[in-house]
Amino acid sequence: MKFSALHILPRRPRKTKEEVGAVGHDPVPATVNLSPAMEGSPKTVHGRFRHKLKMHKILGFVPSPRSPKPIVESNPPQTEVALDFIENLKENRLVEACQQLLLREDQLFGQETMTVEGLGQVCNEDDKDMLQKDYETLLLHLWMAVHTTFSSTPSGEHLEILRSAVETIMLLEEKDQQWEGRPEGSREAPVWRPHQCRLTHDTLLEKMVESQMRNAAVEEDNISVSNVDNLSTSMKREVCRMGKRLKETILRVARDIRDCYPPDFDVCNLYVRLYHQKFSARLTELARSGLDVDDCNYLLCWVNNYYPNDILKHKDLEGHINIESLGTLLSEKDFTTLEEQYLLQKESTVRTWFSKALSKKEEGWLSGKSPELIDGYCFCPLAIDIIQAVDGAMREARTILGSEAKAQRILRQLDSFLISYKRSLEEFVKGRRENTQAVVKANLLNIEQFRDFIVRREESIPEEIKTSCMSTLADLRDCGYGYFTGPIHEELRVQYRRLWTQAWFTGGQMVLDEVLGKLDRHMQQFTDLKPICMEELLGRLHMEMMVEYVKRMMKKKMKLKDKEQQEAAAKLLAEDSSKLSTYFTEAGSKINWLSEVLPKMAEVVRLQDPGSIQLEIVTLARDFPDLSWRHISALLSLKDNLSTADVQGIKESLVENRPTVTTFNTIPPFFSKVPTGKTWCMGRPACICYGGRRYLSKD
Repeated sequence: MKFSALHILPRRPRKTKEEVGAVGHDPVPATVNLSPAMEGSPKTVHGRFRHKLKMHKILGFVPSPRSPKPIVESNPPQTEVALDFIENLKENRLVEACQQLLLREDQLFGQETMTVEGLGQVCNEDDKDMLQKDYETLLLHLWMAVHTTFSSTPSGEHLEILRSAVETIMLLEEKDQQWEGRPEGSREAPVWRPHQCRLTHDTLLEKMVESQMRNAAVEEDNISVSNVDNLSTSMKREVCRMGKRLKETILRVARDIRDCYPPDFDVCNLYVRLYHQKFSARLTELARSGLDVDDCNYLLCWVNNYYPNDILKHKDLEGHINIESLGTLLSEKDFTTLEEQYLLQKESTVRTWFSKALSKKEEGWLSGKSPELIDGYCFCPLAIDIIQAVDGAMREARTILGSEAKAQRILRQLDSFLISYKRSLEEFVKGRRENTQAVVKANLLNIEQFRDFIVRREESIPEEIKTSCMSTLADLRDCGYGYFTGPIHEELRVQYRRLWTQAWFTGGQMVLDEVLGKLDRHMQQFTDLKPICMEELLGRLHMEMMVEYVKRMMKKKMKLKDKEQQEAAAKLLAEDSSKLSTYFTEAGSKINWLSEVLPKMAEVVRLQDPGSIQLEIVTLARDFPDLSWRHISALLSLKDNLSTADVQGIKESLVENRPTVTTFNTIPPFFSKVPTGKTWCMGRPACICYGGRRYLSKD
């Protein structure tokens, strides 16, 4: 610690020989002549010439042996000089100065002695006045030490002075408590008691913080010009400077100032609370001043992101501040107002951008322009652009609002866009232009990308928005893929009509071979379709052809009268199933479970024993929960040798076992896509037709 020079009284000047002679004899005999070089030298007088001094012998005195001469250190330790009150203040030894005043206070107000008037207190009024003035001087030094805490970069000297000031405050607080805790009837406390230094200290800090934040709002200080001046508005620059000043100060407190205070001061939380209050007050004023959109967004960024994350959660503050006790920078009402302003603006921006993007694509479609080819596939960047815009808007909203749930509100604009997109694509497909096929192929990829976006974020998207988006995308898929599958099925209609007819039964697999041959020729037009879209297209064709096959099977145009016919039909059915499954699997269809439908139905056709048929029906219903009694009745109608009692037993077994066999089924619907007229409902009486006869179902 660097101290100022000590103030020591001047030495008296040494007397001359003449002055000594005039006053008394010279201690050195006159017979000894000193050379000029040795004159006035202490070493000469007390050292070299010591043996020349004449000493008279004293009777009875026997000199003791001379002891060894002590070794004198070259730099003997200096004797500590006791400083008075003023000197301690000059040296910034505030604790020592305070202890001196406390001792004087004890002497003035603690001693009793006899006076002329009797037992009384020796307490001179002048001494009390002087002590009060000295206390005032000490307090002035205390507050100066605290006030200069942030006047410069902390150094060992500054921190030591502050530490001394804080210890002095504690001493004065302790003395206040002693006076307050004195017994009743004791003498009156001095007029300067209590000092209330702790309260004054906290008040001073509050004023310091207020001044710091006020100056930061209008001055550049040490903030980098590039960090502040690049901000576009004065409001942004003001908030940025205040926030940075807050951060710099409380980090300095945590790193350096904190060690100057005892734990009970909780100085880190004290500073953070004061800065938080001042920052909050100013931000509230700004929030209520009618900010434009840009300033509103910046203010929300500070409230929800920069302040809580970059400042309060700084690693150097960890464990030193209580974030929960601070509260929010803005009241709920003010924050909600800014939040709503931001969301309305962001929704409007996103909505406008989506509309322009779709309009631009529509212009290209209607002008006859074909989509570009990337890696040999038709491509349209619409989905990528929209998804990136949604992601960016939501990411910004999460940062600014500090809430994932509130950011999801922007997804409503995606839902609205998909509805407009669906309407636009449906209208375009109806036009049947030259570029329609290429445009639809490119948009099939867009549809799959939108669907993947929703599925991947399924857990984080509100249920209402997710359901609406997926429903719109399902319609879009039907529109796009239906544009290609519709004409294919229309051309195959003739072949479909020959399935499960006498011609099919006698002609073997020729009908299905023709169907797959024509289908293969159609598939050649999809070489420029993206693989993910080709997989979906094949899956749809696979499903639709299986539905068409089962529908023709249940038309009840054939009656298999005996065992041989039923076994032959079952064989053809199994072979057709194998043919279809092989074709679509090799082409790229991923709906493998469809290969189980026809073999299970073939087993029902082949079996003759009613009990075995009954078990197979229950198994079929377990594997395909959407299988209705109408479907089962149509399937059983192929077998002309089942009695009414047999059919009734099958129904009863199905009713009894169905609730337990459908619990854990995960296979998607199939039979619900097969039209069979009115579906049989379990639990309600119904008239069932079988073999030309009518009977009442007990269910």
